[in-house]
Amino acid sequence: MNVKKILISGAIIWIVNSLFGWLTCGWLFNWVYRLPPNIWKDPTTMMSAGNVIGMNLCGIIIAIVFALVYAVLYKGIPGKGAKKGMTYGLLVWLVGAFSGIISMPFYMTIATTVVVYWIINALIMGLINGAIVGTIYVEK
Repeated sequence: MNVKKILISGAIIWIVNSLFGWLTCGWLFNWVYRLPPNIWKDPTTMMSAGNVIGMNLCGIIIAIVFALVYAVLYKGIPGKGAKKGMTYGLLVWLVGAFSGIISMPFYMTIATTVVVYWIINALIMGLINGAIVGTIYVEK
C-alpha cells in the first residue's frame, strides 16, 4: 500500500470536493436550499469559524478514507486507471450515498428536490473522486 499516493489522492479529492461544493451548493444550485421546508441553519452560523474548521477536517478525513479504501480493495476492482476508480466511485455511491439518501423523504421533513439534487450530486462526485484516485493510485 502506497501511503504517499493515498495522501496525495485524498488531498486532491478534498480540494476538488471543496471547489465543487462551493460552486454547486454555494452558488449555482443554492436555490435548492431555499425550498420549503427550510430546515437549514442560518448562513452566519454555518460559516462560523468552528463550523468551517469542522467541515474542512471532516472533508479531508473522508477524502483520505475514500482513497484508503480504494487502495485496500484495489485488486478486486475491475478496470484500469480512471475507469477503475470510476467503477469504485460508482460502487461507493450505490452502497453509501444512494442507499442512504433515497429514503430521507420518508423519515425527514425535507424537500424532495433536495434529495434528488443530493443523489445526483453524490453520483457526480463519486465518479470524479474515483477518477482522481484511479489516476493517482496505480500499483505496479
